[in-house]
Amino acid sequence: MIQGRGAEVRSRNRACGVEEIKARRRQQERALRKARKEKQLVSKRLPRGLQGDGEEMEIRETSITKEEVLQLFQRIQHGSDDRLAALRSLRQMLQLKETQQMFVRFENSIHVLIGLFTSNLASVQLEATRCLLELSHSDDQSTSLVCLPATPYLLTYLSGQSAKFTELCLYILGNLAAENEAVRNQLLVQGVIQALAICLQSPHGAVVEAAAYSLSQMLQAKEAGEKIIPSVLEANLTPHLIRLLDLDCEFGVQTAVECAWCLHYIVSSGVNSECMISQGLIRQAVILLIALGRAVGSGTTTDGMELLIYPVARCLANLIVSDGTARSKVRFHDGDVLQALSTFISGFLQSRPFVTRECLWLLNNLTEMGLEYCEKLQHQTGIFPALCTTLRTADPEVVRLTLEVLNLILSRCQQACVSFANQNGILALEAIQYNSNEDIRVRANFLMDKYFANKAI
Repeated sequence: MIQGRGAEVRSRNRACGVEEIKARRRQQERALRKARKEKQLVSKRLPRGLQGDGEEMEIRETSITKEEVLQLFQRIQHGSDDRLAALRSLRQMLQLKETQQMFVRFENSIHVLIGLFTSNLASVQLEATRCLLELSHSDDQSTSLVCLPATPYLLTYLSGQSAKFTELCLYILGNLAAENEAVRNQLLVQGVIQALAICLQSPHGAVVEAAAYSLSQMLQAKEAGEKIIPSVLEANLTPHLIRLLDLDCEFGVQTAVECAWCLHYIVSSGVNSECMISQGLIRQAVILLIALGRAVGSGTTTDGMELLIYPVARCLANLIVSDGTARSKVRFHDGDVLQALSTFISGFLQSRPFVTRECLWLLNNLTEMGLEYCEKLQHQTGIFPALCTTLRTADPEVVRLTLEVLNLILSRCQQACVSFANQNGILALEAIQYNSNEDIRVRANFLMDKYFANKAI
């Protein structure tokens, strides 16, 4: 009876634990989207060549009046000789939210700007495009709706000869689509997915990155699973995205980052994972993580590399949970994958804890592979030292995830208890009894009582 009652309680506790983990993951997903917008990968942005120039700083320190903006608009509207200079001044002023709101309220302002955007004068067309880019960068959703008449022209110009112009159009489209369902619906009707599929195959790296960025903005939408992802799969975009998950890609790390986010959004939508696995997503993700691990371990990292680890690790973790056939494809590279995760878990703990958390989650899902996998873990020399390090951090979520991973490993492989103890793991668990978080103390004491009660310290 006692054993039966204990099994019932453990079963209920496991069920509660699973729901708790799912709830935390949903909360983390919301936090991730917020962080992506504010810090790591800003949801609306300008091409890197136009970010943070001196003109922006100067104009932000200047107060602009409605009369000044109106005078500029009239100079542009009436086709005066200095129209190009007026457009340049307007572009600088549109970096201010107040100026954006003044401009879009003028009668026919957007239509005049679109008329210049379609001009046969290249210099005028380029400046008008940059003005539209500044408007698209607004955090006011109403501004993106005002720019809606520009979308058919933007899509038409994606097939133009100028890579720079195509890049600008793609960023405008991505910015407009970021937070407005009406814009996304119109773009879908106008064939944006097919246009992006062509751009993803461009020989120009800046165009490919911008196309992946625009696609990622579409895929973040709440209606993506129902309306957007089916079109993406039908257009066969995913093989192109998977191909670009390559550290040695000629288009650079940032392009791989955007492609990884696209794939993450597709996988997490609940799409049939067999399709993604058959196209080689797991193999490519595993190879990329191993390459990233070696780069981080050797100190040969480049800017933004940690931002690539995050979506790739999450994508792989979700695939492993959703499809049992994923396990065999990961198992082939077990040792190298574990070594990479060890490097990430300890290497980014202080500077990028969100990377550590995601790698712990992936490790957690890998231990779902059972006894054989957990036995391999104890032979991976970097895992337990990394977990001992994360147990000592002040980040409560990192500590919780570490304790969950340890419980899975130790429960399936008794020999792992010895390996963990040999890495001063018991001392790390003991130290947690002084943690201010009661939940963490309870979890740590549970591990001590269950696996190390008879160990001499």
